[in-house]
Amino acid sequence: MNRLQLREGPRRWAPGLLALLGVALAPGGPACAQAVPAAPAVLGAPAPAAPVPTGPWTLQAAVDYALAHNLTVRLNQLQAQSNGQVLRQSKAALLPTINLNATQGWNYGTYVNPVTSQFQNATTRSNNLAGQAQVVLFQGFQLRNTIKRNVLDYEASLEDTEKSRNDLSLNVASQFLQLVLAQELVRANQTRVASDQAQIDRSNILLKAGSIPESTLLDSQSQLATDELNVITAQNQADLARLALLQLMNIDPAGAQGFAIEVPPLPDPDQEAPYVVDLNQTFQIAASTKPEIRAADLRVQSARRGTDIARAGYYPRFVLGGSLSTLYSSSQSTRIFTGDSTSAQSIPVFQNTPNGLLPTSFQVLTGKQPNFETLPTNFFDQLSNNYGKAVQFALQIPVLNGLQVRTGVQRALINEQSASVRAEQARLTLRQGIEQAYADARAAQLQYAAATRQVAALTLTQRNSEIRFNNGLLNGTEFNIAKNNLTFAVSNQLQAKYTFIFRRKVLDFYQGKPLAL
Repeated sequence: MNRLQLREGPRRWAPGLLALLGVALAPGGPACAQAVPAAPAVLGAPAPAAPVPTGPWTLQAAVDYALAHNLTVRLNQLQAQSNGQVLRQSKAALLPTINLNATQGWNYGTYVNPVTSQFQNATTRSNNLAGQAQVVLFQGFQLRNTIKRNVLDYEASLEDTEKSRNDLSLNVASQFLQLVLAQELVRANQTRVASDQAQIDRSNILLKAGSIPESTLLDSQSQLATDELNVITAQNQADLARLALLQLMNIDPAGAQGFAIEVPPLPDPDQEAPYVVDLNQTFQIAASTKPEIRAADLRVQSARRGTDIARAGYYPRFVLGGSLSTLYSSSQSTRIFTGDSTSAQSIPVFQNTPNGLLPTSFQVLTGKQPNFETLPTNFFDQLSNNYGKAVQFALQIPVLNGLQVRTGVQRALINEQSASVRAEQARLTLRQGIEQAYADARAAQLQYAAATRQVAALTLTQRNSEIRFNNGLLNGTEFNIAKNNLTFAVSNQLQAKYTFIFRRKVLDFYQGKPLAL
């Protein structure tokens, strides 16, 4: 390892430490492989930003705030509400359908009178009033199976909402610990800068005394510049981690200048007994409690109901219907008696003779004849006179419909098998995530123990190198190598510590324990 590699080492591994926690749940496509940015509002004016609580944030406070304000969670909640309305609609399909109709029209020229059913040439106005009701008596239990399927889909959407909350909680925990690690790296680099400055001050004194060459002072100044750059790099990583956490919590970074986190004292991994977890028991607990597993199982049951719905196409459809109707036409008229005639009439009597038809001396006196007047029939009288009722039963028996029912059933069976495979895949992903988290936690605990021993040994080496360097027995290059070796070991120690903490919290979360430091 040359001198350049040692000085550039911290810049290479500092971003890698943060990246490690960023993919802490990567096995099996876990939730917190990356931060989920807050989705923008779709409709309406942007809502005013909620006031951000002041003071240092604990992990629990950050999780609670994110759950209350994250837009991805809200979208899942709205989707669940939409599925609830679909369920409500399917239940209402069991009720009869009732519709009222009313029309008004004008006819010009020759047309068929709707009242008399005769052709006439006139300009008329007509009204038709009707009401229909229909209820399905039997449809192969399609309606009831649809209700059962929609109940399962609604419950699955509730589980999806809970899963999104769990994913967000793990994302927040990941970014929270990334920020903690980034701040630890900033403090470590700042400590090294202070140590470099003190070393330069001592080197100036030794150079004036003639105890060391000028190249030693130049090496110390070069190391100071490198460590100052590492401070800037670490601070940038801390700012990025802070920004990612604010985005998850849906907090405007411009209004959160004083945002800070509060971290309780965290025990070192080597202070605990070797971490041991019963993987089978953890999987059984997670499989019975995690919403993604319950949602997958509910969708398997929903797919089975979908198959029953498709099979309903083989059965007859029996429907009961009824209707009420009446109509009005302005051409409809009624003869109305106006009274007797004012005088009687004499009609002569004729006789048939050989000379033809000749009048006789007799006359027939007719009685008074009544007089009538033709008037349009009243609107409400026509509605009453033309009122009609109807009841009908309809039976539809499927015989051959282009194999639509058969292919629909086959597709439903395939969907059922696909849902079963997805449920198995969800359990496999869960098991793999648990196994990977446990393996990483065990490895991180062992790495921390090894790094702790390495730090202790390199600390003694660095102290010895510093004494020799101050006495002029060690050149600047060798002294910087000893310092960089210690720096690398301390960074490995921090990395192993927070990897172990996060992996352990993930396993605790799988076991149903609250997510808290």
